[in-house]
Amino acid sequence: MGSAPRRVLLLCLAMLLLPACVIIEDGEVGVKKSFGKIDDAPVGQGPVIQIPVVRTVETWNTKLQEVKESAAVPSSEGLIVGLDASLLFRVNPTDAPKLRKTIGPSWVYVDKLVVPYFRNGLRDVVAGYPVKNIYSETGRREIAGKLKSFLEDELGPRGIIVQDVLLRDVKLPQRFKESIERKLTAEQKVQEKQFELDQARKEAEIEIARAEGAAKAQEIVRSTLSDSYLQYLWIKTLNENPNVIYVSTEANMPVFRTRGPE
Repeated sequence: MGSAPRRVLLLCLAMLLLPACVIIEDGEVGVKKSFGKIDDAPVGQGPVIQIPVVRTVETWNTKLQEVKESAAVPSSEGLIVGLDASLLFRVNPTDAPKLRKTIGPSWVYVDKLVVPYFRNGLRDVVAGYPVKNIYSETGRREIAGKLKSFLEDELGPRGIIVQDVLLRDVKLPQRFKESIERKLTAEQKVQEKQFELDQARKEAEIEIARAEGAAKAQEIVRSTLSDSYLQYLWIKTLNENPNVIYVSTEANMPVFRTRGPE
């Protein structure tokens, strides 16, 4: 056989085998099934030849994935609270064959396994908390931690690695929202009254300080009104204004009067 026919034959073989070639990429594993039996060992990264009926390889995503859930759950008081939550998880690569055996193909395990446990855990964990704890940041962290532990216990042995649980949003019952608004309004009024009281105290302190200052000033003036000082004022006034005359009194206190026109 010449080189040309050989190349054609190789090309034909490659074209026949190409559709049967599966490429396992980073973040993926392959689950191999031979004559209906699933191998326990996953297939690693790289090309894998599959032959229909004889051997097939199913690709499983082992990257981080997210499931979002919106649920209306009862609080410990029986009030319905709306929750938006996210579950971050990934498939344990070594457990992909076990998931294929026990759950089914790669496109069904999320709906059949992950979502039901996530919904159940969300309702069971939140039901033990009052609304105010669900709404608070500390309570939400505690709920997320308990839910994560629950899912790790339930999904971990089945081949799912729980990365994190996030409570994205909490929708409070209308009655509780109105109660919070009334409380905030009352607290705001108390703060306003406290501010007014503080201002009144400060203004009173200012008035007291002014009165004390005026009293001290008067005391200083009274203490300085000596006979010598009064004589000084008399002489100074006479010098500055010749129309002012001095009138003596029985108490020996000078009285200054303006001289009328002559």
